[in-house]
Amino acid sequence: MERAVVQVTLFGLLLVLASTLPNKDDWNIYSFHINSTVTSRYATTVITSRVANRMDDSKEIEFQVRIPKNAFISKFRMFIDGQWYDGVVKRKEKAQQQYTEAVSRGQSAGLVSSVGRTLEEFKTSVTVAAHKKVTFELTYEELLKRKLGKYELQIHARPMQPVKDFKVDVYINEKAGINFIEVKGGLSTKALANAITRTHADKQAWVYFYPTEDQQKTCDGCGEQGMNGDLVIVYDVNRDTSLGDIKTSAGYFVHHFAPSSLSRIPKNVVFVIDQSGSMSGRKMQQTRIALIHILNDLAEDDHFGLITFDSSIFHWKRELVQANKKNLESAKTFAQNIQARGATDINAAVLEGARMLNAHPREGSVSIVILLTDGDPTSGETNLEQIQSNVRRDIADKFPLYCLGFGHDVNFEFLEKMSLQNNGVARRIYEDSDADLQLKGFYDEVATPLLTDVTMIYNGGTNLTQTNFSQYYNGSEIVVAGQITDNDIETFTPQVVAISRDRRVTFSNTNATVEYTGTDFDSHVQRVWAYLTVKQLLEKELLFSGPEKKNVKKEALELSLKYSFVTPLTSMVVTKPLGEKTDVLHKPKEGGPTQARPSPVGHRPSARTRNVLTPQHIPAMRLSKVVTRGHLSGGPMPDIPARRRSQGVSSGSLSGGLRPNIPASDHNIVVAVEEFLKTSQTNSDQVVSMVTSSVPLSHRFLLKTENLSLPLCFDVTGDVRLKLLHHPNRELSVNGELDTVTNGGFRRIVIHFKTDLYVEVDTNVITVREGQTLTRHTGQDLITAGSLTVIRRNKEIDVAAGDTRMVIYIHEKDGVEFLWPVLRQQPLDNNVTGIIALKPAVYEEVQQTPSTKLKIKDQEIDVTRSNAFDYSIVSPPTLDCWLMSAESVLQRRLDDFIVTQL
Repeated sequence: MERAVVQVTLFGLLLVLASTLPNKDDWNIYSFHINSTVTSRYATTVITSRVANRMDDSKEIEFQVRIPKNAFISKFRMFIDGQWYDGVVKRKEKAQQQYTEAVSRGQSAGLVSSVGRTLEEFKTSVTVAAHKKVTFELTYEELLKRKLGKYELQIHARPMQPVKDFKVDVYINEKAGINFIEVKGGLSTKALANAITRTHADKQAWVYFYPTEDQQKTCDGCGEQGMNGDLVIVYDVNRDTSLGDIKTSAGYFVHHFAPSSLSRIPKNVVFVIDQSGSMSGRKMQQTRIALIHILNDLAEDDHFGLITFDSSIFHWKRELVQANKKNLESAKTFAQNIQARGATDINAAVLEGARMLNAHPREGSVSIVILLTDGDPTSGETNLEQIQSNVRRDIADKFPLYCLGFGHDVNFEFLEKMSLQNNGVARRIYEDSDADLQLKGFYDEVATPLLTDVTMIYNGGTNLTQTNFSQYYNGSEIVVAGQITDNDIETFTPQVVAISRDRRVTFSNTNATVEYTGTDFDSHVQRVWAYLTVKQLLEKELLFSGPEKKNVKKEALELSLKYSFVTPLTSMVVTKPLGEKTDVLHKPKEGGPTQARPSPVGHRPSARTRNVLTPQHIPAMRLSKVVTRGHLSGGPMPDIPARRRSQGVSSGSLSGGLRPNIPASDHNIVVAVEEFLKTSQTNSDQVVSMVTSSVPLSHRFLLKTENLSLPLCFDVTGDVRLKLLHHPNRELSVNGELDTVTNGGFRRIVIHFKTDLYVEVDTNVITVREGQTLTRHTGQDLITAGSLTVIRRNKEIDVAAGDTRMVIYIHEKDGVEFLWPVLRQQPLDNNVTGIIALKPAVYEEVQQTPSTKLKIKDQEIDVTRSNAFDYSIVSPPTLDCWLMSAESVLQRRLDDFIVTQL
């Protein structure tokens, strides 16, 4: 496979409501954030919802959250009246008494239900006093699983009311490098498309979704109850055919193995299709459609068989045949005529499929059985354990069995155990309009075998997760984690041995370094190991019996408690203020009963992660050619200290770096200074003062592109005031005053809205003048002036006005703070102008030697490769860029963006 596509899937739906569906005036979700950080495929998501009780009486506010079924909740807490109340993970038996008491009182406790195909739903509630607030914060963790060459991060938004401070922030950090990133889903189209911004810088990517309150009412599927839809982030990492990506930290390692560019292995596949009476109607119709699509995708060097069953077995052909055109047409005719009837003899059907494969050994090929059924065995052998024993005996570890359970009536635990016993997996197919696509999608995952008998070897490793895999398919990924013996990285030697077609291959790329990550990564690698270990121990518990089952359950429980994972063996006890009930959160089981309940009211999550989507202009600042003690030094400024979670870039964001600009005409000044410093006894601090008074400071701005091309950058020199944004139809204008000292950025930003509203922002105070009323704000409360809202939180100020949403970051360098504006919501009006409202750059590289030339709108421009800080991100990365004049980038005079007054 020429490249690995990674699509990261993440569901976050936070729901807050009263015990009955309240009038929206009863409570107010005034902030809803989802912050997801993905580091080397391990996603940690924090959902934060802040709710105010508007009533004159106490009100019970309920918190509900939907998370991926594959995720573990690891933290939950509530903030009420200045105090945090933390949930505690306990052994399920210890929490059972509290759980039972809550249920007996008719109170909600713990598990509500599994929701849909990929979600689980948890809830708790708390009584909030009149006109008081509560903050809910939930954290969950998940190792993202690669399917069809991609990880998919899907965020489902249904807040049930428009939220003023609504944010989704995603930050992705992949040391292997990110090949591309894009955003899909219903919330990425039409009216909401310009609420998304993205930035990609080699190994990092940021995605933001910041819809305004107006947009949450007017988009497709939106209304007075807010948004209802999905946001899907898709990305790809760079891969090769070597040993893969290995990271170590604090005595632990994690290994991601997904080689590409391997030859596919021909397969032998038998489809075993349930045609019993319960499959009648749409189920059978969709099965026929999916089967015909799958047959069309078989390669000519594949061999296949097709049998259907009810209380009897029906063969298309009794032996496997080649997937040539004649046989495929005949098989499709057979598939079109499958009719539902009779009982269900699963035992005889699966054993017949195994017989067909055992009778057809073929060198250099891979064998697979795929079973599709929608019910329990009702004919022939009906004892579940005996069926599992018979199937295991006949397959004898020679090939995997994949079981697809159609609908909710199927005994999924039976199918899951039978699959795991035979090196396969079970998958539920949901009764829906796209069931045929679900069937075809699963087949696509196993359609292209690349390796068999994969053995992962780690000399110097211990406490390893699963290391033997029967097959590796194109688009998938093998992940192994473990501990390094005595933390001796020098003796730790990874190796992979497998079969590729008819030859043995070894992956032991000695050139691929085992990367050691710093202390910030220590906990991360260890938690990946813990997560994988618990998941696999829970699978073993399903397979084992007797003392073995007891031992693996004990080990899984100990790890769940140590790492605070809510698993099927543990529960989270949610503590509350004195006098209120204690809730217990349990994790539901796949295939268990689903409790139907009305859809609750919800909020949207916010992500404090760094995330970028739509390329935009980003002012980047750097200090270069700075006169320091006794010499001239060039290059970017020291990096600004990064916060653990940083916010991302946005559409139309300008980022920049501050540097003294030394024009060619002033070259004699530089030379004179250099000579002077060599010969003079003058104190160098005096020289700094002398030179800086002669050399004007300049700020560097970035203009991003829509693709992965380098951004453009330009310098603005001197003490100027810039037109940041002018939106005539909204009567909105934003201007900024650049700093004249080496802290780089904007000293003040002023917002004019309508005719009588003026907001001035600096690093300490927000001043609002509405008509004749003047107020100053230094705290973090929501400021509302007409239809303009301003929210300050930590180092970020969020401004929303109609279809425009802007974030002003407060950056710091050498102890001095400065402002940097980022347009998160690009107005749809084409008449909007300003530095931060520039459209993404479009250019063509027409010449590389002897100098680089870019073509912009039929104009060829000489450029120089340089760099700049991207200040549209909380922890600004340094980006390479093409440096040119401001006029060339802007395609107009810089004077058009300069204002005389703020």
